[in-house]
Amino acid sequence: MSLEQYLPVLLFILVGLGVGVAPQVLGYLLGPQRPDTAKNSPYECGFEAFEDARMKFDVRYYLVAILFILFDLEIAFLFPWAVSLKEIGPAGFWAMMIFLGILVVGFVYEWKKGALDWE
Repeated sequence: MSLEQYLPVLLFILVGLGVGVAPQVLGYLLGPQRPDTAKNSPYECGFEAFEDARMKFDVRYYLVAILFILFDLEIAFLFPWAVSLKEIGPAGFWAMMIFLGILVVGFVYEWKKGALDWE
């Protein structure tokens, strides 16, 4: 084997690194460096980032995270099911309909209980 056979792989790696690293370097070098209080303020969970690590978090934050994971996993099951629908036949179709029905019932229950309302 000669090194010429590895040239396409090397070029692929170099182009991938260039596409991934070049915009970040350009953004850092050419972008404005003006941090202010709004840019440095906490966002995701609404708590200050550098306070006591043992502070209590609101339960709703965890509830929203769990609901996101639940419905994200539902989509992970739907893609392979949709691709193999012809092979699995009517039994696979109705099994997924039961699965989706259970998820819809759970979603309606959460909605009625107010789990999706953020105050």
